[in-house]
Amino acid sequence: MTTHRAPKPAAPSVQPVERAVTIGLVLAVLAGLGWIAGMIYTVLEWPL
Repeated sequence: MTTHRAPKPAAPSVQPVERAVTIGLVLAVLAGLGWIAGMIYTVLEWPL
């Protein structure tokens, strides 16, 4: 009896979409850390 299997992809295991999502998440984390650092700086430098 034959089985129907999907052919294996010829591309490497890391898909371009996965790479784009990973880069997007890294940039989002960096932007969040920058925003937090900016807020801390603003609070520390705020004239009281």
